[in-house]
Amino acid sequence: MATIRVRDWTKEQIEEIREAESHSSHDSVIKALLKDRELAQFAGTATEEAKESDCSASPQHADTLFDDLTVLAELEHVDNGVVFFWCPNCASEIAHIGFDDDMSMSVIEIECQRCLARLDQYVVVGIEVGYPIEERIVEETLEEDLKRCVVDYWDRSLEAVAAGDHDDDQIETERRVWKYNEYLQEFGWSWPSDVPVVGVRPEQRYRNTVTGDRFDVLESITDTRGAVDDYRIRRYSDEHPDGDTSVLDATELTNLVVSRSLSVVDTDRNESPPSRDAA
Repeated sequence: MATIRVRDWTKEQIEEIREAESHSSHDSVIKALLKDRELAQFAGTATEEAKESDCSASPQHADTLFDDLTVLAELEHVDNGVVFFWCPNCASEIAHIGFDDDMSMSVIEIECQRCLARLDQYVVVGIEVGYPIEERIVEETLEEDLKRCVVDYWDRSLEAVAAGDHDDDQIETERRVWKYNEYLQEFGWSWPSDVPVVGVRPEQRYRNTVTGDRFDVLESITDTRGAVDDYRIRRYSDEHPDGDTSVLDATELTNLVVSRSLSVVDTDRNESPPSRDAA
């Protein structure tokens, strides 16, 4: 039979367990430890199954990008009763709060003391104890994780509005779109080309993924606090390959954003407006 080499420290630990638990031999100790491991694995599997069941019952968490980073508007359960509030703009901690039971942050307004951004429940990120903050800081990936978490939430929340999962009326929907776009501009984030946009800005080109039309945003022609602006645009299509100037009003823009059918065009990739011969 093959011999298993065991270090002196391990032998001492096994001997202590043998004496404390009155095992007849070292072999008995090892068998007991293996049995404990088997039970622990079974318990862990049962726990994971319970978590998956909870997730399926709570669609808000089913498709989140991270397990331990959650925008406060959809954070309902907190591991170990503690959540850390973080600003996605400057990647700094705002506060940490303990909870005895499930939490709900339907409305919150808070100011980041570092960058002075005024934040609400649609943008503050709750970090739970399972997220390796120190490791991400060292890797310099924390800021990107916070941004991706917020972008993911904005995208999914607008999809939920389109699907009727939120009770927002048209005014509240427009305000949500306005708020997301305000944050986007305040933070100076460049929007990922593979995610439908949450708003538009001048000097940027966009594509309607349903019709294939593209347009350049020239300027905003309204400035209404708390509501989506109207924009003057140059729209390109098969009928107007050289572009046709028109107005993109707040209602049309909101509908395009909520339906997730508007994407930013990366002009660095030379994606020019469609020509007359385009298919």
